Amino acid sequence: MSPEGGHRGASGNSDFVVVANRLPIDIERLPDGSTRFKRSPGGLVTALEPLLRKRRGAWIGWAGVPDSDEEPIFEEDLQLYPVRLSADDVAKYYEGFSNATLWPLYHDLIVKPVYHREWWDSYVEVNRRFAEATARAAAPGATVWVQDYQLQLVPKMLRMLRPDVTIGFFLHIPFPPVELFMQMPWRSEIIDGLLGADLVGFHLPGGAQNFLVLSRRLAGATASRASVGVRARFGEVQVGFRSVKVGAFPISIDSADLDRKSRTREVRQRARQIRAELGNPRKILLGVDRLDYTKGIDVRLHAFSELLEEHRVKHDDTVLVQLATPSRERVESYIAMREDIEQQVGHINGEYGRVGHPIVHYLHRPIPRDELIAFFVAADVMLVTPLRDGMNLVAKEYVACRNDLGGALVLSEFTGAAAELRQAYLTNPHDLEGVKDAIEAALNQTPDEGRRRMRALRRQVLAHDVDRWARAFLDALGSAKSA
Repeated sequence: MSPEGGHRGASGNSDFVVVANRLPIDIERLPDGSTRFKRSPGGLVTALEPLLRKRRGAWIGWAGVPDSDEEPIFEEDLQLYPVRLSADDVAKYYEGFSNATLWPLYHDLIVKPVYHREWWDSYVEVNRRFAEATARAAAPGATVWVQDYQLQLVPKMLRMLRPDVTIGFFLHIPFPPVELFMQMPWRSEIIDGLLGADLVGFHLPGGAQNFLVLSRRLAGATASRASVGVRARFGEVQVGFRSVKVGAFPISIDSADLDRKSRTREVRQRARQIRAELGNPRKILLGVDRLDYTKGIDVRLHAFSELLEEHRVKHDDTVLVQLATPSRERVESYIAMREDIEQQVGHINGEYGRVGHPIVHYLHRPIPRDELIAFFVAADVMLVTPLRDGMNLVAKEYVACRNDLGGALVLSEFTGAAAELRQAYLTNPHDLEGVKDAIEAALNQTPDEGRRRMRALRRQVLAHDVDRWARAFLDALGSAKSA
């Protein structure tokens, strides 16, 4: 697929097109130079794959390795269209503008964003490539759903190429307050890019409201606000003769599938084995995160260390397991953060561990899905302490796996999940004493209190699953176009 074919009027045969930074498969390069495909286990893939199959769908995305082939991949009725990124694109568009400019800006400046013009130029060029690939794949009148912060210019670019298609955009991370977003040198271009969509979706009403204010201020559009129901709040932006809907759609997980897997004999047996391997402690605390400075891994380690120091947690019958998936390992702030976390782990084990019995078990590698489910079943307390998070699906995954009504969830107030999971032990991750109190309360809850809380959490997570999220967005997108 050459980049020249995406002119106005060109069209493909796909009635439903998903556009995301990554394809739903990972391409692995083998030692002999050949490649093989491996299905990605992500929640977005799980949600959208049935819809893609049913609606003659296509997925546009990067294959995950530089200079990969752009030949279409037909994988079990799925049409996958790779977009090629060079090593320079990966450095500037992905590691640079997406993850060293947008990511920290949208996560409340936990790390200072870097604004480089050449990164922005690369972001524009790569977004154009995605828009052109989408224009070639989409059938006349197709529905296109663009995903996340890496592709915020695609809606407008695609509308210029293919005014016949219906375009939705969903942001999977927080959308920042107005005063923070105004730092962005290319703020108007990003808002204009998003306003190319027919529907712009966020996790929470606050993000939608921030976007409405910015649209009015930066794009000269007129914005009005209205509420529809409890779980979806909509506003509207008038852009010339077009009307753009803006709404909140809290994402979720395939909770029924996790519930089912967590009940299997193999997972239950592995959970018991994990407890035995950890020395059969009275309590296991668990953290599961991508290694990212937004996730508050350092917060929970500090809190745990002080609880041990104050003898509020017994070092001989409690362990903390931290599973940290490698992430953005060439970005400077991530390198420094990893060193700091590993230093904290070493300090706690040096102070409170024994030979052959560390009190913090830290794994810095990807964990297979079934193994992760077993950890959820084994853990007495799940620690989810991000400083800022769009939703945080790990919290919902833990709840979905606790059909025994055991366990407890310590959850940061600054996750999108906190708006739904009110029966968790909610805490402010910037308040170390508050985090310590929440952990102590979760460790010492009575069985009756634990069952009451977990029953309420499970009712929420099982009723509002990822399929319901996808259908709510697509239904709203259909009505936005027909309005």
